[in-house]
Order: sequence, then C-alpha cells, then structure tokens
Amino acid sequence: MKARNTKTNNSRTSNSRIKNMDASREKEEKGLQELYVEQLKDIFNAENQLVKALPKMARAASSSELKAAFEEHLEITKEHVSRVEKVLSMINEKGAGKKCKAMEGLVEEGAEAIEESEEYEESIGDAGLIAAAQRVEHYEIAAYGTVRTYAEILGFEDAAQILQQTLDEEGEADKTLTALSESLIANQSA
Repeated sequence: MKARNTKTNNSRTSNSRIKNMDASREKEEKGLQELYVEQLKDIFNAENQLVKALPKMARAASSSELKAAFEEHLEITKEHVSRVEKVLSMINEKGAGKKCKAMEGLVEEGAEAIEESEEYEESIGDAGLIAAAQRVEHYEIAAYGTVRTYAEILGFEDAAQILQQTLDEEGEADKTLTALSESLIANQSA
C-alpha cells in the first residue's frame, strides 16, 4: 500500500510540474509577444521619423548620386512604414503610441551633420551625411533583425518573411552608402 501511495504522489508531483512548466512557457510567450509589439511600434515610429528627415538629407547632399540615394531610400522607407503597419495588423495592433528615442537622437545627429556639411568641402560634407545615415541603417538592421527573430520564435512566419525583406533592404542601403562614401573620398584624394 505504501508503494502505491508513493506512486500516486509521484504522479501528482509530475503532473503539477508539467502544469507549472506549461504556465511558465505560456507566460514567457505572452511576454515575448508583448515585447514584439513594443519593438514593432518603436520601429514604426522610427521609420516615420525617417520619412521626415530624409528629404532634408537629400537637400543637403552635394553629390547628385547621394541626393538620388537619399530620395530613393525615402520611397523605400515609406514602403517599410506600410510593411510594419501590415505586420502589426496581423496581430490586431496599430503603430501609434510609441516614440523611438533612439531614432530621435540619430535624426538629431543627422541635423548636426547637415549643419556641419556646410563647413567642409562638398565631398567631406557628403561623407559626414553618409556617416549619419549609416548609423541610422545600423540601428534599423539591429531592430529588424530582432523583431524578425521574435516573429520566428512566436510562429509568425508570414510576418518574419516581411520583416526579413525589410532587413535585406536595410543591409543593401548600408552597402550603397559605403560605396558612395568610398567613391567620394577616393575622388577627393585624386
């Protein structure tokens, strides 16, 4: 009889542990989903700040190639805003209500680069604008990589694909800026 009670107690203990583990996993998943939503809202605000900042960067650029790159990225950024909105709508959320302080700081650095660009020769001023823009791209690459990973973990495969597309475009923008910077500096040295 004692062996039977021990077996019953072990079974109850085992069931209790399973329930606790399930509750813990559920709590973790809920927390991750809340973090995912907060990060998406942060990106949504960041992209909207860029939509306002990129025309100023384009106007400040001396190089026609850099000006065109900023103008092209403005159109791509508008598409990024739409994609983040779409991803948020997939989970019945909206993008409003979150201010991205990091992007606010990066946009401020961009404004400083615009002011400082007037003090230098054209190619050096443009190199400063590119440096500010690349800091933005690196922030976005980190942000999109993070939310894409969260989407994958949460099983939001469609959202993960959309976010990966944007992540790829941000990486391409960074490469374009690097090539422009190298070209401007090389031309200055020649």
